[in-house]
Amino acid sequence: MRNNDGVRVETADRAPGNRRSADPALASGPEPGRLHVIFICSGNICRSPIGEQMLRAALAEAGLTESVRVSSAGTGDWHVGQPANSQARAALQRAGFGSDHRAHQITAAELRTVDLVLAADRGHLRVLRRLADDPAKVRLLRSFDPGADFDEVPDPYQRSDRHFDDVISMTAAAIPGVLQEIRQQLR
Repeated sequence: MRNNDGVRVETADRAPGNRRSADPALASGPEPGRLHVIFICSGNICRSPIGEQMLRAALAEAGLTESVRVSSAGTGDWHVGQPANSQARAALQRAGFGSDHRAHQITAAELRTVDLVLAADRGHLRVLRRLADDPAKVRLLRSFDPGADFDEVPDPYQRSDRHFDDVISMTAAAIPGVLQEIRQQLR
């Protein structure tokens, strides 16, 4: 099914065919007592894997790894099973982060296991709020950056390395606010 933005979204708990890989984190279901945060972009190869890796590192530094599970997904199925984009991996490495990743598409079932959904842009926000059991848990990533001049993380796909480095900078600026939200939800 395609949404009003032309993005193919899966609303059923199981997608037909085998284009969409299962999220290994879903195999065991929700983890009681552990907060689940997910980053979402279009194909799950650029912006969302960058956010996932950067938040994992911040959680480790804050001593919150055991309390929070972090994942990422895309609204579309174009890159399912693929690693993060090579430029995204290079940008993460330049910034000192890991880049282990396999893309998958978000489902309504997965969203039910999530406590905080961080969308890269307003298009994702619309799609996710329609799919989510609680639309209030879906937020724009940059809403956590009080100094942000714009509320979206622009898509760097097929653009220069500088655009990927900009995504790293925008994500880094939002991470302290995301950590604050996580701490509030853990209380």
